[in-house]
Amino acid sequence: MRCIIARFPFDLTKNGVLESMKGIEPEPATRETVIIGRRTYPVKQVGAVITKQDRRDFSAGEVVRAMTRLGFTCSNIAQVEPPEHTSSPFQRAQAMLGIPRLPEA
Repeated sequence: MRCIIARFPFDLTKNGVLESMKGIEPEPATRETVIIGRRTYPVKQVGAVITKQDRRDFSAGEVVRAMTRLGFTCSNIAQVEPPEHTSSPFQRAQAMLGIPRLPEA
């Protein structure tokens, strides 16, 4: 399949991507990921390996589109903050209004 990444044309195949990524350890993923084989890679790492270009030269979206068209599963890891603590609806309303919390008895 022919695709454009960082303004350069590439002829990519699913087997070619699998072969290129064979033996490469995945880096920790923080945003967009692609599953290749049994491993989950950051899309920027995959793009750098298959294009042999610097990661700053292409966007994650370009690689996600190419990998999706080749049949790989791509996903986005959302940056979710854990809740501070469980509070009552009354306490949440106070926090939204800017009213200081009263000490709990």
